[in-house]
Formats: sequence, structure tokens, C-alpha cells
Amino acid sequence: MKSRFSVFCPLSNYRSLVGLLFFLLVSSTYGGLAAHPNILIIIADDQGWGDLSCHGNLNFQTPNLDQLSKSGVSFDRFYVEPVCSPTRAELLTGRYALRGGIRGTSQGDERLDLDEVTIANYLQSAGYRTGLFGKWHNGSQYPYHPLGRGFEQFYGFTSGHWGLYFDAMIDHNGATTTAPGFLPDVFTQKSIGFMEASLHANIPFFTILSFNTPHSPMQVPETLWDNYKNLDLQLAGTDAENEDEDHTRAALALVENIDVNVGKIVDFLQEAGAMEDTIIVYLSDNGPNGNRWNGNLKGIKGSVHEGGVRSPLFISWKGAIPASKSIPKMAAVIDLAPTLFDLAELSFDLTNPMDGVSLKPAIFNTASTKSIDERTLFSHWSGRTAARSQSYLYHSDGELYNLVNDPGQKSDIANERTELKDSLQKELQAWTMEMGSEITDPHSIPIGHPEFSMTYLPARDAVASGAIQRSNRWPNDSFFRNWIHQEDQIQWSVNVLSEGWYAVDIWYGCAPENVGCEIELSCADSKLNWTVLRAHDAKPIGESYTRSELHESIVKDFRLDGMGAVYLKKGNSILTLSSPKIKGTQSIEFRMLRLTKM
Repeated sequence: MKSRFSVFCPLSNYRSLVGLLFFLLVSSTYGGLAAHPNILIIIADDQGWGDLSCHGNLNFQTPNLDQLSKSGVSFDRFYVEPVCSPTRAELLTGRYALRGGIRGTSQGDERLDLDEVTIANYLQSAGYRTGLFGKWHNGSQYPYHPLGRGFEQFYGFTSGHWGLYFDAMIDHNGATTTAPGFLPDVFTQKSIGFMEASLHANIPFFTILSFNTPHSPMQVPETLWDNYKNLDLQLAGTDAENEDEDHTRAALALVENIDVNVGKIVDFLQEAGAMEDTIIVYLSDNGPNGNRWNGNLKGIKGSVHEGGVRSPLFISWKGAIPASKSIPKMAAVIDLAPTLFDLAELSFDLTNPMDGVSLKPAIFNTASTKSIDERTLFSHWSGRTAARSQSYLYHSDGELYNLVNDPGQKSDIANERTELKDSLQKELQAWTMEMGSEITDPHSIPIGHPEFSMTYLPARDAVASGAIQRSNRWPNDSFFRNWIHQEDQIQWSVNVLSEGWYAVDIWYGCAPENVGCEIELSCADSKLNWTVLRAHDAKPIGESYTRSELHESIVKDFRLDGMGAVYLKKGNSILTLSSPKIKGTQSIEFRMLRLTKM
């Protein structure tokens, strides 16, 4: 018999020791929490609804994911947001991403407001061990970092995408390290190790395995690519003229790798005897990142049409929920947090009301599904919005579609159903106004949080002036180059939380002829000057594994060096890098700073 209790969850971060003490206290009060199920969420990055053989894709096979869909319930019409960071914020909070200040995917617009409480915060307060492995994408600097949002373990990257999938530099609990091997495989093994340790300790775990694939760059291991590089595609994309077939082949190969890793996880849970104690959730964060086959749905990643936001959703819990059940009711990523709390029989005094509802009534058909059936769901990205009822989609361009009779959105019926169009349009306008009222000002980067000694300032979060160029239009994994003028600068808006001395490290590249250039770091009236004494002609890495045209920044093997120490005063300021002396043709190529409180 599972216990049921209510826990108030404050905004502060629960760390490992505090969570363990709380677990012991609650265990003694409620007779033990072992009865509460483990929770595992697996989320793919840019996998479309059609990137599964169980959804009719004839181009390849996904046997482990197909079996996962059969082992529990699958939702036929499950919606996420059109791009990564909003979906991930909604997964974490059960609330629309705009409420949490998510306006974009980089340069601070992806940071989840600190007054938002995450599912990890709540579950950690209930005695769960919490770990996230892979992509985060809701803020990098603490307390926006996963360790500040309820996770006791983090192994992955906080950026929107990563540019290198082999032997890559990643973040392990706030410090940089190298992940040996192919990232999705490494993330899988790290998550298994975390779950295994939790099972041995008889403490329920909440684990998010967040794959970085099939997001580009389309880097695929050689042995896997051999099976796909000459693949004859049986099904083409809806917009077949714009399909890059090598991109499609690479995406399918990367999804096969996900499928293999999901099989490893299921095998581990079975061998550990934990399948009956573990809820497994599988989804993607948006539509496909290319014009490949996607069930003839309209739109791809970035679109609020069906193809951009419809995702697979499988929920499996052996012996506890029905198997091989397909649910046609409309559901969304905002529903996952309340659903998991309901399934696990955990009740919390929510700090913020959730927009999502529990899907448990739809899973079991044991209660009214009115809250699911009669609501409207909303999607938003880049000036486009959509409102969905159980049967219809209204797009902010003025289009209306019957999704039951026309799931491919071939026929706009706005002129035929003007009353329905007007009704959904009014709902969408009201929702847009409500969300707009909650958008906050851009966040300054916190430096020197009392609970976290290191702060990373990557090129991604900076603004450059003059002739300095970003290595790619997408900031996420970029660097700065073409630093040819002494007046050119790189700047961050920062908020120093702890006054004092900070050690400063830098990742850079410098051609031999440019050695001797000077770099100055300034913040308020503090300055640190450093002369580049070591050449490092940073070379591109990972290119041999990239199987289709690279649209993101190349990655280079930048050098790490110490600049010295600087005294930073508390408060908001602008932190600036300048180059008062340039030797040769230009100053350094710049990747990242690290500031460590001394």
C-alpha cells in the first residue's frame, strides 16, 4: 500500500545531504518511502513523431522503443513546444514556458526564472534521489544550473546544443571534464550507474536521461554510419524537394542508437528486478530537425503546426498501468509533472499552480476526463501561436483545421467555420495577453553564488562589438574570432553575488604570429591584465564524424590557461574583455572564461 502525504517545497535548492536527512525523517514518519515508484524520463532531442517504426516509418526499425510503447500506454496526440528549451521548461514545471520567462534558446532567453519550482525540487523534498544526464538547456550559471533546480547529480551540458559528440568536454556537477566515448552512450551508462546506486541504497530515484540526438551536428559513429550511408529511403518527407537525404540517414542512425540505449536501460531494470517499481516515460522535445518522413504532418521543428509539436509519448509501469493501450485524447508536456505525481500517489502544496492536468483518468478510465476533454492547449514560438481543442487547430495566421478528419492539415476550413474560428481566436488572444504579462526582463548572469564556487562565461552568453565575429549565427556552442581592433570588446551583463577575489581561467586559440597580444578583463573599477605567451593554433575537431552539412559552429581544441586573479565588487555590472595590445594580425580566438571564488 503506497503512502500519501503532502510536502511544502520552498524555492531553495535541496542538496544531497539535506535531501537524505529529509528522506530519513519522512521515512520514520510515514513508514518508509520505498513504496513510491522510481521515475525515469527519457527525452530525445529533435526526434519527430514519425521517427519510429511503430508509427509507420519503413526506413528503419526501432524495436526497443516499439516494445516500450507496447509495454504501457501511448498517447497518439501528445504535444510539446516547437523548440527545445520551452519544452524542457514545461516538463520541469507543468507550466507554460512563457510563465517561466523562456523567450528563446540562447543568450539568457533560455533561463528558467528562479521563482519556478521544478519536478526535481518536489521529488527531492519527498526523499527521491535526483539526477539528470545529458542536455539541460534551461540556464547554465548557478542557480540556473541543474544543481540549483533540484538535481543532486548532473552530467551533461547546459547549452542548447553541443558541437562535439565524441570525447567531448562536458559539465559534471559544475566542473568541466571529458566524456570518454560517444555522448549518448556515455549519458546512458552514467544514468544506469546513478539508478543502480539508488536501488542499492533502497532510495527511490528520479532520473532524466536527456539525449543530445538526433539534434545536429549529425555526428554518427563509423560502424553505425556504415549501415545507413547508402540506405535507400522508402518514405520521403512531406516537403520532399527540400529533404537532405544524408541528413535523414544520419538522423535515422542516431535514433537507432537511442533505441539501442533504451534497450540497455530496460535490460538493466529487468535484471535489477526494478521494472515493477519504475515508471518510464519517453518523449521528444519538438518535431524533426529536417524535412524527413513524419507521418505526412505539416511543419517541422520550429513550427506550431502538427509536425513541429507532435511528439511520441510512452508511459510504462509494469503491472501497474495497462499495456498496449493507445490513447487518442489530446495531451501535452505540461501534463507530465501532475501525471507523475498522481501515479506515484504524491501530493504537494504547489508553490505555483500548474497549467497541466493529470492524465491518470485517461490511462485508467476510472474517473471523469472532463478536465482533459474540454480544454484548449496552446503552442508558441517566434511570433507564431496555435490553439488546439480535441478536434481542431487554430493558427495565428488565421487558419483553421479539423485534425480528426484532416490530420495532415490539407484543408483550411476557417471560412466555413467562422464561429469556431472566432472562438478559438479569442482564446488564443487571451492566452497571449496573459503570457505576455508574465515575461520578465532579461537576466544578468550570477557570479559567485554562496553555494557554487565556479562560474562559466562562454561566448554563447556574451555580446561582441566592432569587427569581432561569432563563429556561427547560432550562439549555443560558438566562439569569437576576427578580433582585429584594439577597441573591440566582448561583454557580459553580470550580477556579482559574493564580493572578493576570483581566479580567472580562459579557453582560447592564438596563432604563433599573434603571441604577445594582451587581454584585459574589467568589471566596474577592477582590472586584470594578461599577456598571451603560449601559441595554440586551435584545430577543428569532430569533422570526420559529421555526415551531412554542418549548420552549427565548428568545435576547436581550445587551450585552457590561467589569467590570474581579479577582485570583483558585489552588484550588477558589465564584465568586459578587451585587447589593448594586438600583435600580428589579430588577438585571440575566444571560447570561454571560468571564474572561481578564492
